[in-house]
Amino acid sequence: MGGFFGAALKSDAVTDVFFGTDYHSHLGTRCGGMAAWNPETGLQRVIHTIENSPFRTRFEKIGSEMSGNSAIGAISDFDPQPLLFRTRRGGYALCFIGVINNAEELIDECIASGVHFGGMTGGRVNSTDLLAALLDKGADITEGIRYAQSRIDGTASILILRDDGSLIAARDRLGRLPVLVGQNERGYCVSFEDFAYTKLGFETVRELGPGEIVEITSDSLKVLSPPEKEMRICSFLWTYYGYPTSAYEGVNVEMMRYVNGRIMAKRDKALKNNLDVDYVGGVPDSGTPHAIGYSNESGIPFARAFIKYTPTWSRSFMPTDQSQRNRVAKMKQIPVNDLIRGKSLLFVDDSIVRGTQLRETVEFLYENGARAVHMRSACPPIMFGCKYLNFSRATSDMELIARRKIVQLEGEEGLSHIDEYADASTERGRRLRDAICEELHLASLEYQTLEGVVEAIGLPAEKLCTYCWNGKE
Repeated sequence: MGGFFGAALKSDAVTDVFFGTDYHSHLGTRCGGMAAWNPETGLQRVIHTIENSPFRTRFEKIGSEMSGNSAIGAISDFDPQPLLFRTRRGGYALCFIGVINNAEELIDECIASGVHFGGMTGGRVNSTDLLAALLDKGADITEGIRYAQSRIDGTASILILRDDGSLIAARDRLGRLPVLVGQNERGYCVSFEDFAYTKLGFETVRELGPGEIVEITSDSLKVLSPPEKEMRICSFLWTYYGYPTSAYEGVNVEMMRYVNGRIMAKRDKALKNNLDVDYVGGVPDSGTPHAIGYSNESGIPFARAFIKYTPTWSRSFMPTDQSQRNRVAKMKQIPVNDLIRGKSLLFVDDSIVRGTQLRETVEFLYENGARAVHMRSACPPIMFGCKYLNFSRATSDMELIARRKIVQLEGEEGLSHIDEYADASTERGRRLRDAICEELHLASLEYQTLEGVVEAIGLPAEKLCTYCWNGKE
C-alpha cells in the first residue's frame, strides 16, 4: 500500500520527516523517498529501493544530503516517489497513496492531449507522473486535485511540497485512507499514521475529512476545499494494516482488535465450539491482539506456541518474490515445543487470503506435535480482491482461497451465492468451511462475521468500506 509524512516547520524538517516516514515502514517495502525545500537550493529529492534493506538504513545519512524547513517522505509498495515537477504553476514534489485502476485509459487521454511521460521499464508510466498530469488539468491546485480524484478509478490521497515551502495535503475522495495533521511550537506536520508524529512531539489538531484539501505552512493551516459527507474508510486498516498504536476516526487499532476477538469468542461460546482447546494464540503479529481478546473472553489460556524471529527478518513482506516470502515466513517461525506437543491449539489470524502461508504454518505445528489446530479468521471470508488499496496482493480473484473453493464446490454458479457462503449458518457456508479445513488440514475453521467487524470498529456501517468481503462499493 504505502504511507507518507510531511512537515513545514520553523527549523529544519528533514530529521522529523526521516523519522516520521520511517514509522510508515509497515505499509510498504518496495521503495522509499524524501524531498525537501529551502530557498537557497530549491527542491531536492532522494529515492532508494528498500526491498532488501529497510528505510532507516537507506536514509540514515539524509541529514547531510538535503536540508530545508519543509519536507515530505513516502514509503511505497509500487512506483518510486516523490517525484519532482516543474509546471506552469511552479515546481513541486508529489507523492500519493492509493491505486489508479484506469491508468492506461488516463495515460492515453493525456498523450492524445500532448502530454509527454518519461517511460519506466517495459514502457510503464510512473503513477505519480500520471497524477501530476491530471493535476495540471485544473485552473489551480485545488481544482486540479478535485479533477484528478474525480477521474481516478481507485484511490488517491495526495501530499505535495511546493517551491515556496508550503504543503498541500488531500485525503482521497471517499476517505478510504486516513490523513491527519499534527502541530507543535515548531509548526505543522501531516501523516497517514498519527503515532508517527506524536512520537516526535506533535499533537493531533485535525483529521482530514473525505476529499478535504488543506494548505500547510509552518504557522498556518488553511482549508482549500471542505470535507465531503460520504465516507468509506477501509475496515481492513483495523483488522490488519494499521499499526497497533494508531487511531483512525478516533478508533484505536489495538483496542478494536481486542474487542473483535471478544466478539468471536462470544459467538463460539454460544455455538458451543472448541470446548477441547488447551491454548489460544495469534498468528503473529497482527493476529495476536485478536487472540488476546478471544482468550480473555473465552477463559482459555493465551500462549505463544511459536515465535517469529525478527532480528534479521523484521518485515513480513520481505522479500518481494512470493515464493521467497513464503519461505522466509516459514523460516521465521520458531516453535515452543512444550506449548505445541500433544496440545489442541486455537489460533486467530487477521485474515485468510490465499491460504498458502497459513497451510505451511499449520503443517509446521503438526510437524512439532500439535494434536489439533483450530483456526479463526478475524474478518469474514475475502471474496473480492481489493481494487482501492491492493492489500490482498492477489493478481486475480481466483487466487483467493474462499472464492476458489466456491468455484470448486459449485462452479461459477456458486459466485451468485457469495452471501450464503460467507454465512456459517447456511449449508453453503458450512461446505465452504469444511472444504477449506480439508485443504489446510484444520480441525475447525470459523470467520468473524461482517456484523462483528462493524461492531468492533464502532463506526456506522455506511461509513466503512467492506468491498473485499461483500463486493459492495
